[in-house]
Amino acid sequence: MRTVEQTISGVLGIDEGAITDSVTPADIREWDSFNGLLVVTELEKEFKVTFSLEEVISIKTVGDIKKILKKHGVNVYAK
Repeated sequence: MRTVEQTISGVLGIDEGAITDSVTPADIREWDSFNGLLVVTELEKEFKVTFSLEEVISIKTVGDIKKILKKHGVNVYAK
């Protein structure tokens, strides 16, 4: 299983090291609205979860993504 950072970097084609919990889509040029949808789709596939619309709308940072995944029972720190 890939990490959240690996999944996001794979979708956006950026260095995994550039992704921290405090990073927002506004911080990464490649993270536009279309790629945001791709990120959500890949995270759902990778971690076998389904985000609600409210959860997707609430995402402001990578840390928010991890909080939502934890709520779905995902160990976001497992490699």
